[in-house]
Amino acid sequence: MQESFYKYMKVGIIHFMAYPNTIKGEGNIVETITKIAEDDFFTAIEITWIKDPEVRKQAKAILDTSGMAVGYGAQPAVLITPLNPNSLDEDERKAAVKALMERLDEAHYMGAERMAFLSGKAPAAKDREAAIDALIKSTRELCDYAMTKDMAIAIETFDEEIDKKALIGSSIASADFASTVNRSNFGLMVDLSHLPLLGETPYECAEAVQDHVVHLHVGNCVMANKDHPAYGDKHPRFGVEGGENDVEELAEYLCAFMDVDFLNGEDQPFMSFEVSPMKDKDGNIIESSEVVIANAKRTLREAWAMI
Repeated sequence: MQESFYKYMKVGIIHFMAYPNTIKGEGNIVETITKIAEDDFFTAIEITWIKDPEVRKQAKAILDTSGMAVGYGAQPAVLITPLNPNSLDEDERKAAVKALMERLDEAHYMGAERMAFLSGKAPAAKDREAAIDALIKSTRELCDYAMTKDMAIAIETFDEEIDKKALIGSSIASADFASTVNRSNFGLMVDLSHLPLLGETPYECAEAVQDHVVHLHVGNCVMANKDHPAYGDKHPRFGVEGGENDVEELAEYLCAFMDVDFLNGEDQPFMSFEVSPMKDKDGNIIESSEVVIANAKRTLREAWAMI
C-alpha cells in the first residue's frame, strides 16, 4: 500500500511498558516521556499514573508541547494495587470504582482522550454471571463519570486462562459485554499480543468486535515454552525467539481491522505498540528500551509494506 499508515491510525507507544521502571508511577518519567515526545515517528502516547504532582506537571507540559494525542492506561493500578471492579463484595467493588475515578481525574488533567482499564480476575464458573453484572455496573458508573469530563472509557481484553486470567477476554464475550454496557463513550481495546493467548486469529477478533472496538494495541507474547522469561503476557519485542508475533502477524492484524472498516483512512484511532524490554528470571532488565522501540518501528514499516 502506497499511502502512509498515518492516514489510518495514530501511531502510539505505551510509555510505561516501554520503560517498565515507570509502571508504578515513579522512576525517570519526565526523561523517558521526553524521549518519546522527541521521536516524531509517534503521533500518540499512552501514559499511566504519576504519583508526584510536580512530576505530573512537568510531564503534562512536555505532552502539551509535543502535539501528540494522549491516552491513559489504568491497567497498572488495577493489577498492582490490586483493584477488582467485578468483585462480588460491594464495598470492594465501590472502592475499585472510586480508585478508577481518581485515575480518570488524572487522565483528564493530563489531556487524555480516553482511559482504559481491565476487569478483575475471573471467579469460579458459578459466580461468573454475577461478576459480569458487577462489572457492568462498575463500567457504567465510570462511563457516566467520564461523560462529565467529555472523556471516553475502554476496557482491554486479556487472556482468560494463562496469565492475567481476566473476566473479560474472548472477543465474542467481550462484544456481548460492550453491548450490555450500552454507553456511547465506551468501547473495547484489543491487543494483537493477547490473541494467541486467547486462541483467536486477527480476523476472528476483528469480526467479533467490529461494532465495539475503539483502540488497538500491538505486541508479542510467548506460549510454547513455560520456562521462557517472557512466557505469558509479558509483551516482548517482535520476533523474539519462541514468540508468536512478528511482521506477518502484524500485517494480518492490520488487514483484519481494515477489512471491517475500523482502519478506514477517515478516522485515525490509536494503534499503540505494547512492547517491553525482556527481563531475566530474576527480574533484571536485560534489553534496551530504545532498541526494543526501534524494533517495533521497523516491524510496522515492514508490515505496512506487505499490505
